[in-house]
Amino acid sequence: MSRLVSAVDLFCGAGGLTHGLIQAGIDVKLGVDIDSNCEFPYEANNDAKFLNRSVEDITGEDIHSYFNSDGIKLLAGCAPCQTFSTYNQKACSTDKRWWLLMQFSRLVGESKPHLVTMENVPGLVNQDVFHTFVDNLEEAGYYVSYKVVNSAEFGLPQSRRRLVLLASRLGEIGLLSPKELGVEIQTVKDVIGDLPRLRDGEIHSEDPLHQCSALSELNKKRIRASRQGGTWRDWSEDLVADCHKKASGKSYPGVYARMSWDKPAPTMTTQYYGFGNGRFGHPEQHRAISLREGAIFQGFPKDYKFVSPEKQISKKIVGRMIGNAVPVKLGEVIGKSILAHLEKYSPSDIL
Repeated sequence: MSRLVSAVDLFCGAGGLTHGLIQAGIDVKLGVDIDSNCEFPYEANNDAKFLNRSVEDITGEDIHSYFNSDGIKLLAGCAPCQTFSTYNQKACSTDKRWWLLMQFSRLVGESKPHLVTMENVPGLVNQDVFHTFVDNLEEAGYYVSYKVVNSAEFGLPQSRRRLVLLASRLGEIGLLSPKELGVEIQTVKDVIGDLPRLRDGEIHSEDPLHQCSALSELNKKRIRASRQGGTWRDWSEDLVADCHKKASGKSYPGVYARMSWDKPAPTMTTQYYGFGNGRFGHPEQHRAISLREGAIFQGFPKDYKFVSPEKQISKKIVGRMIGNAVPVKLGEVIGKSILAHLEKYSPSDIL
C-alpha cells in the first residue's frame, strides 16, 4: 500500500517531516517553503523537489500536478508555530503567520487529497483558527483525529510535546500508540554518547556540523560548576547572573544547565547551540551541545547534510532550521499510522 501513497509537504523546512514519511515508506514528491536556506538540505537528503514559494502564492492545481496520478494523495505540513508557542508572549491574530493555517485549509480544499496531516505546538489546540481548520476538514467529508503527544514516548531522544492531526476521507484514523509501534525511550547517552569529544568553540575535522559555540571566560567557569540535570542555582553567588538574583529571575531555572545522560534531551529551540539559552550544556564536556547533536536530538540521521560544502556554516541559520523542524521520528510515526490506516482498505475501495 505504501507505494500507492504520494505526498506534498507544506512548510517543509529542512525536511524533518518529509524524511520521516519517507522512512515510513511514503513517496514524498514535493516540499514547499519560503526559506531558501532549506533547499539544499531538503533536496540533498530526500528524493523530492523543493519549491521556494510561499503557500499563499500556490494553488491546489500546483500541488495536484506533483501527486502520482493514480494513487493515494497525502497533503502534509506544519504551519510556522512561533505565533502559537508558549515562548511567544506577543502572539495575536495580527501576526501574519497566524493565518497560514487557513492557507493550508484552502489548499486542502483545492487539491482534495485523500489524507491530511498537520503537526504543530500544543498551544494551537486552544485557538479558534485551529478549530476552524478542523471544521473545514469535517465539512469537506474528512474523519479527523488529533492529540497532543510527547515525542519522547515515541522514541525521539528529546522531550517535545506536539499536536498531531490526522484526517482521512476513507474512514476513522488515529495515531498508533508507542506500544503498537514497539518503540523504546531513547536517552541522551543512547544517541550522542559515542560522538567525538569537543572543546568549546571547536569544529570537528570530519564533520563540520559537529561544532559548538565558544564560551566566555565567565561561562567556562559556570559550566564547570554545573552538574548533570542541575541549574544555575547550584553555583556560587559570584557566578550567578544579576538578572537571576532578582525575584523575577528566580522562576527561570532551566537556563545555563546541563543535560542528563540517562534522560531524553530537553526541547530543542532555534537557539539550542547556546549554553545560556536553556538546558543545552553537554552532560559532561564543558561546552554547549553541537549543531550535529541538536540535529540528532531532532531525529535527523548523523550524516544528514544541512549546508552545501561550498558554503560556510552559520550557527544561526542551521540552528533555526533544526530547531524549527518536525522531528524525523514523529514524521515516521505519522507515516506508519497512515499506512496502518490504509491497510484496512483494498486499493479498489480507495481508487
